[in-house]
Amino acid sequence: MSSHGRRTFLKLSGGVLGGIFAGTTVTAAERTDRFVVETKGKGLPSDLTVVHEMPGVKFAVVEGSESDVKRSKAVTGYAADIEVELDDPGVNAEAPTVDESDVDAPSSSASDEPFYPLQWDKQALNVPEAHEVTQGAGTRVTIIDSGVAGGHPDLDVNESLSRNFTGDGLGAANPAGGYHGTHVAGIVGALDNGEGVIGTAPGTDLVDCRVFSPNALASFADILAAVVYSANIDADVANLSLGAYPIPRQGIGQFYGKALNRVMTYANKEGTLLSIAAGNDSADLQHDKNFISLPNEGAQAVSVAATGPIGFGWDADGDGDSDDFASPPESPAFYTNYGTNAITLGAPGGDADLGAIGTGVPWYLDLVYNTLAIPTYEQDDDGNITGIESVNHTYGWLAGTSMAAPNVAGAAALVKSANPDYNANQVESALKRAADVPDGYDKTFYGSGFLNVVDAL
Repeated sequence: MSSHGRRTFLKLSGGVLGGIFAGTTVTAAERTDRFVVETKGKGLPSDLTVVHEMPGVKFAVVEGSESDVKRSKAVTGYAADIEVELDDPGVNAEAPTVDESDVDAPSSSASDEPFYPLQWDKQALNVPEAHEVTQGAGTRVTIIDSGVAGGHPDLDVNESLSRNFTGDGLGAANPAGGYHGTHVAGIVGALDNGEGVIGTAPGTDLVDCRVFSPNALASFADILAAVVYSANIDADVANLSLGAYPIPRQGIGQFYGKALNRVMTYANKEGTLLSIAAGNDSADLQHDKNFISLPNEGAQAVSVAATGPIGFGWDADGDGDSDDFASPPESPAFYTNYGTNAITLGAPGGDADLGAIGTGVPWYLDLVYNTLAIPTYEQDDDGNITGIESVNHTYGWLAGTSMAAPNVAGAAALVKSANPDYNANQVESALKRAADVPDGYDKTFYGSGFLNVVDAL
């Protein structure tokens, strides 16, 4: 069984990533018909097919042959597009999904959402107290992910601003790329509507920026374009629960480093805070001198590590008491990447007692519970996905830094709502100043500390 949380694998050519050690999760694949190009800033290449404009950063995404790109007088530099693949880890694959009617969750005095008692993450962050100040009204958060189900009864998605960056023709504000993005979106902004769960910022404006497709791997260029789009629609936060590790520092290439950092710096300058999953490889990012984790180690990233309890609602330590913890919610998750200068904040992402899986105990309660949307696809005679036949709107448990990042994104939306004049750096500073490293641990897993929403407000 995999002990890694949900993550993505960067797929690059051996030429770009030559020298990676045997057995790496980074494998080879590179587009030969699609390129990220740097322009002179005086217009787009008219002799190439432009897939994505990226106004503000002098980059664009184009299709064509490499020889056409080389000949274009509007292009000053380029690199082939590269691709990202989502992976389902064992701990998440083993977790159940449920309909509301399948869970006997009592009402809560802290919140009127019936499943709030299952949300240890919101309890640890004292979200109901934060909501006495604000629920995030007046803010906007983009979810750069596999798609957000606009039809989920616990989500309100801005369908007019939502975009499909994949070109697969399956639209936006739907879970065409899978269930992951809907879970992430619920952690940020599930509605305070008396049913289901609660998000950290239920009053925020959620926008789906879908970059994963069921027909193909995700494009790194699409992700860059989605970040620029987020900034250009005045998003206060962009959540990226995606990434790749290990990438050799010398292998990523000057061009992609420049493109990534320029895009992320542009977003920050425009007021968009980037909350990014730190990764689930149990890796020390501080001391892996030859490697880098992307995009969470890019410029201006708020890199989020994951924490979680062992024994939420079940007797993990065998003392006969299911109301205590074998380890508390702010303790580092077993899978999370770490490193003092590589991590900005620690936040609830879920943990798991791997030895308890399959024993009949509800070990999955230590994962993060929130919205899910599971699509059924239409297919042609060749097995190609041509549409979405139906979607099961439900709830379930997942773990990963993918779940930690949106808790920070929601907290950032609350801080921005309470302080409308704050820029992205000021929002980040408020979150960092309020955070503390839990007793018994050091900054290695937390950067500035464990997320403290109430004090940040």
